[in-house]
Amino acid sequence: MSWWTMTGVEGDHRPWSLEERFHRIAEAGFDGINGFLPSPEEADTWRNLLDRYGLSFSVNAYPKSAEDMISFLDKAQTFGNISFINAQVMTPFLIGSGAEKLIAEMTALSRDAGIPIYIETHRGTITQDLLRTVHYVERIDDLRLSIDFSHYVLAGEMLNVTEEAEALLQKLLTRTSSIHARVSNGEQIQVDVGVRGEHPMMRHFERWWKSGMTHWLNDVEHDKPFPFICELGPPPYAITLDEYGKRQRELGDRWTQSLLFAETARAIWSSMFSGR
Repeated sequence: MSWWTMTGVEGDHRPWSLEERFHRIAEAGFDGINGFLPSPEEADTWRNLLDRYGLSFSVNAYPKSAEDMISFLDKAQTFGNISFINAQVMTPFLIGSGAEKLIAEMTALSRDAGIPIYIETHRGTITQDLLRTVHYVERIDDLRLSIDFSHYVLAGEMLNVTEEAEALLQKLLTRTSSIHARVSNGEQIQVDVGVRGEHPMMRHFERWWKSGMTHWLNDVEHDKPFPFICELGPPPYAITLDEYGKRQRELGDRWTQSLLFAETARAIWSSMFSGR
């Protein structure tokens, strides 16, 4: 479960406390949290709660350089027990050999530190668009990705997914190391897909999620769980009714939608083993 998603989630008309969030996440069947490195003052509290509720912990990083990555890895090692780092590399205008070199450096640094790094497919970062990310996959053998295709669906205004787009997206899915669950309709980054996932774009995302899981399973032997992260952003990322005002009145319910995504992912995962 994304810790970002838990921002502003309420129960009994009040925000959940820190431990209530942990309790709700574990109670709902999630086995980990994807969040942010706690401050030194909060580190012990987080370690204790993660241990108490039996949750794994992965973190997000926003480096611009190899030096930034070195600094972040040092802090991650100090905290301890980080399962992986999800990196949004904040250099959207760096392309070509310079971008390839930076990605390769970050991958090597994470390997040396013993903490895997997965580069997220995300607007406004080094993976700004679909074509350049396909190029990175073709050029960098050990590049592993956090797949969030909502960004490419939106950036490409994919109201319909063409055969050409599908072929390119499938190339990226061969490098899947984690998935972020969010659905775009090609015009908004994040939409409510309905109580049972009735939105027609949900079928495309289900196909991509299954393809990513399949590639991950067939790639190498794995001794760790596959990270499928329900990541729905709070306002103003989420669509709101008061767009002209404080942008806090959401159209959808992030918690129930997250539970739907988790249920969908578990069903897809189970279906892949039913015939084995």
